[in-house]
Amino acid sequence: MKRVGIDDAVGLIPDAATLACAGFVGAGHAEAITAAIERHFLAHGKPSQLTLVYSAGQGDRGDRGVNHFGHEGLTRRIVGGHWRSAPKLSRLALENRCEAWNLPQGVITHLYRAVAGGKPGVITKTGLHTFVDPRHGGGKLNARTTDDLVDLLEIDGEEWLRYRPMRIDVALIRATTSDARGNLTTEHEPFHHEMLAIAQAARNSGGIVIAQVKRVVDAHDDPQRVRVPGILVDYVVEVGDDVEHHAMTFGEYLNLDYTRAAPREGTDCGAAAAPRVPAALDARRIIQRRALFELAAHRPKVVNLGVGMPAGVGAVAREEGVGGFVLTVESGPIGGTPADGLSFGASEFPEAIVDEPAQFDFYDGGGIDMAFLGLAEFDGHGNVNVSLFGDGEHRLLAGVGGFVNITQSTRRLVFMGTLTAGGLQVEAGDGRLRIVREGRSRKLVARVGQLSFNGEYASRLGTEVLYVTERAVFRLVEGQLVLVEIAPGVDLQHDVLAHCGAPVAVSPTLATMDPRIYRAAPMRRFDAMPAGS
Repeated sequence: MKRVGIDDAVGLIPDAATLACAGFVGAGHAEAITAAIERHFLAHGKPSQLTLVYSAGQGDRGDRGVNHFGHEGLTRRIVGGHWRSAPKLSRLALENRCEAWNLPQGVITHLYRAVAGGKPGVITKTGLHTFVDPRHGGGKLNARTTDDLVDLLEIDGEEWLRYRPMRIDVALIRATTSDARGNLTTEHEPFHHEMLAIAQAARNSGGIVIAQVKRVVDAHDDPQRVRVPGILVDYVVEVGDDVEHHAMTFGEYLNLDYTRAAPREGTDCGAAAAPRVPAALDARRIIQRRALFELAAHRPKVVNLGVGMPAGVGAVAREEGVGGFVLTVESGPIGGTPADGLSFGASEFPEAIVDEPAQFDFYDGGGIDMAFLGLAEFDGHGNVNVSLFGDGEHRLLAGVGGFVNITQSTRRLVFMGTLTAGGLQVEAGDGRLRIVREGRSRKLVARVGQLSFNGEYASRLGTEVLYVTERAVFRLVEGQLVLVEIAPGVDLQHDVLAHCGAPVAVSPTLATMDPRIYRAAPMRRFDAMPAGS
């Protein structure tokens, strides 16, 4: 291992290199180095023509994270899992100024291990019958992108996808402490994501590994805390307690609750932790409260919460004292209460933290009993789009992240989102809902813009799927959407069906959503479920 300065580290990256960048939103991202890469390119035109590979979204929807690579000439090709946090990369892709692919996050983490092990890629069912399937585009995002990274195979009469491996020339990873031999520990990181797999992939590709750390010590006291051994690390950049470039997450400089167990024995899913002030009873919170009924009814053992609105279900469960399940996040934490916003990926008081590829092994094999995920756009066949929306200058590339892995391997899914978007205002009180101002656009459309989730395929797999909005709940029945609940106080035709952009069947036993959802007071008891559940 050799200690180098930031500018020297950037000089080690050759033109046309394939660079794998670790991180999850802001956690684990080598911000000091990627910011320096951008500065050097703008000043000197180097490095240039890079291929950027990353699995989880890394950015703040502004300038940080992999947004630093968002310059034509600096980046020639992008293989990314989640794009919403990196709008500068999204613009390159949508404006056809680079080659770009969106592949499932879990697949990319496993590709690193496949490269490290000299394997012929990743062979999996993840992505079948979605836009990642080569029959539906192979994950390509624009006309400039022509190379195939995904192949359709048949093995023993069954369909599989093969994701092709790639050489990794440079790995950018981040840890807390390096010793004099380059052994890395992560005591101030909320998880260790896929840093080991990336380092192994680069080392076995004949590439280099550059690690950003807070500090360098002579030796570690406990070898079991080492997450990346020094035999894999070529260069270390020490940045000290740099608040701007080495915060634990993009939302918090240091929160040790993300790295330690609950302060009191028996804390379950945060339910026994100190109570928090409840948020306002807006559409987001209404949906979270309705989703909580599903946790209480089915009592799943292992649960995944997606980014955004679903991530808040854990906090609502804690407020209501609902436990008996373990929340997990694809980044690696198991147990505790998942964080939201710019700290998403971390969990407060986790029970364990595994690496991201191992978490996706568990997910892909069917380890999740129930998952709560975002609902950006859906149609009458139960298809969901969370990855690419709109037309022309209003086009938005969000990417799928771990969505495809999770939705194709979980037994029971709850999609969460409002029925309309763009200015929607609702008012809840006295157990009833009132639509104050309708959203400008419908979320339930005639046909989704991109196939992130295939309702008909999910029905064939026997997956139980619920779509929860602030005013209505739908269920997937044999590849068709069926309305099973409406909120008290709303009109079926005027407030629900009139805002569905596709025909929807109405259940003959249409139920009313529990009125407790629409009161500010705690809901308390969950032994009685709405009839449509």
